[in-house]
Amino acid sequence: MNRTMITATNTLSQLQKQMDMISHNLANIDTAGYKRREASFTDLLVQEYRNQPNNALEPQNRMTPFNIRQGTGARLGQIQMILSQGSLKSTGRDLDTAFTAEGQFYRVMVQNEDGSSAMRLTRNGSLYLSPLSDTESMLVNSDGHAILDENGQPITITGNVKNIKINDKGLFIAEMYDGTSREVNLGVILINKPQFLEQKGANLLGLPDNLAELGVTEEEVMTNLTGPLRNQIAIQQGVLEQSNVDMSKEMTDLINVQRSYQFHSKSITLADQMLGLVNGIR
Repeated sequence: MNRTMITATNTLSQLQKQMDMISHNLANIDTAGYKRREASFTDLLVQEYRNQPNNALEPQNRMTPFNIRQGTGARLGQIQMILSQGSLKSTGRDLDTAFTAEGQFYRVMVQNEDGSSAMRLTRNGSLYLSPLSDTESMLVNSDGHAILDENGQPITITGNVKNIKINDKGLFIAEMYDGTSREVNLGVILINKPQFLEQKGANLLGLPDNLAELGVTEEEVMTNLTGPLRNQIAIQQGVLEQSNVDMSKEMTDLINVQRSYQFHSKSITLADQMLGLVNGIR
């Protein structure tokens, strides 16, 4: 296999990953609170041939570097999550909320298959009251995961709820038919370094298991907005945040990736034909 085939096959596998990422963005275009992903490429190992040992003999105004560089393809350097604000869709529902500031997420509790629980993050503000008994209910998201308060505890309400209010700073107020009320601060996280978050499925994000090996701490990646920091929270009730996926941009990127994929596929075909011609020489 010659260098042309190696370079093309190395790049093809990475282009396939970019197509998968674009498909994932398009599939979640109607998912509330979804944040699109964007890929960036970097070069693989580059080999340099010193065809000009005496660089002093070259013109002083040369614009290109000395010698000849031959690469071995490209790879995905990073898949970055774009936290730009999505458009807001009015629903008029009291338990529908949306963040109006970038980088803020709700804290939810997820049950793992082994019975343990883990904290996850979501921008999906479609909330519900899930009954635990005849008089008690729990605040959950659309997938049934418990919404946590600022202290990391599930939010439960005792009594028959008459009205619900959620102010712009994340204060949840449940008014009962008997005249009492229940007030609790919703748990909100501010993301400082989104590149360290992992996709955990179902539009949920979380920290990687090897965070310590990456040289950062949880406090550096995210900030729990409690106390005076809650003034940074910006929530609007009665609306949902749509995904920030731009259909026209994703389709344009998909066409460009497909053309690159066809180009590298054609390179393999041409390289194979050239080898056939060489092998056929008598």
